[in-house]
Amino acid sequence: MYQQNGEEIFVIDGHVHLWDATEENIDHRGGEEFIQCFYDYHTTFTPEDRQWDLDEYRKYGPDRMVDDLFATAAADMAIFQPTYLTDFYTEGFNTTEQNAELAAEYPERFVLNGTFDPRDGDEGLEYLDELHDKYDIPGVKLYTAEWRGDSKGWRLDDEEAFEFLEKCLELGIENIHAHKGPTIRPLNRDAFDVGDIDDAASSFPELNFIVEHVGLPRLDDFCWIGTQESNVYGGLAVAAPFAQNRPGKFSEILSELLWWLGEDRVLFGSDYAIWNPDWLVEEVLEAELTQEHRAEYGVEWDVETKKKVMGENIADLYDIDIEAKRETFRNDDISQEFGLEDHYASGDPAPADD
Repeated sequence: MYQQNGEEIFVIDGHVHLWDATEENIDHRGGEEFIQCFYDYHTTFTPEDRQWDLDEYRKYGPDRMVDDLFATAAADMAIFQPTYLTDFYTEGFNTTEQNAELAAEYPERFVLNGTFDPRDGDEGLEYLDELHDKYDIPGVKLYTAEWRGDSKGWRLDDEEAFEFLEKCLELGIENIHAHKGPTIRPLNRDAFDVGDIDDAASSFPELNFIVEHVGLPRLDDFCWIGTQESNVYGGLAVAAPFAQNRPGKFSEILSELLWWLGEDRVLFGSDYAIWNPDWLVEEVLEAELTQEHRAEYGVEWDVETKKKVMGENIADLYDIDIEAKRETFRNDDISQEFGLEDHYASGDPAPADD
């Protein structure tokens, strides 16, 4: 748990990936453009002394991931959000099956999500059934701009997509994470438009729609939708790193979200490995709203709000008992490996990051 001014903040990183973008796995020019675009985002927002070289960035592996997420207790848990991109990568970029191996090794630390693509039709519905039966997935990550043959995207309010949302409802898969953020080369910007969330959320009030990247650069559109649909949430991945080198912009984004949605519907995510929680969590928690924004919006980034955004809100969506997890983590494999037993037992600060 992160320590701030004597307060313990349980951090659930709601948006992580374990990807393979090695040249051997690239099956389409788009695969190289995609990882290069990711790397551009990485170098733009990551402190210079924390940047990775491109070779390591292409495939960092499970050991590095566990170390980055948990060794310094920057994060206590993490949620896998798959991104298949099977038209770009021979074995997929970041699939449920690939993530499942690490999630099975540390089941108390990771939550495993699946995906669906309505363009897959009946086979896709069968695959969603298989993911549910094999992994008991509690959520899905959707990539509406993913290319599939001649198709360069789909919409969440399409009739075909509604069949899959009905299937999620039937299976008890309640958390629908939709990538609605900046474009990534060579994908189409308009295919990430946030507008399709509106009809989907109002048509399926029993489901939770987590809009990843809070619609950036369409924050205003997202906020107008989010304020009228109580089952819409904002995921801070992509917005979070602004805290490091654009603090005024981060203050603006966070103030808008807290004013429109409230402190109960904003969720932290690092987007690992685009950015690394071992520095990003601290940047977000130590960030401050500007005096101007605090006065204009009447919101605060205080410790109680931080506790909700950094972990408690997503814990509610995923039925995670934070107090029970704290007890478990006193003696789990990761705490023993990284010497965190006393940290979880007493609330002492985690070991310093080398």
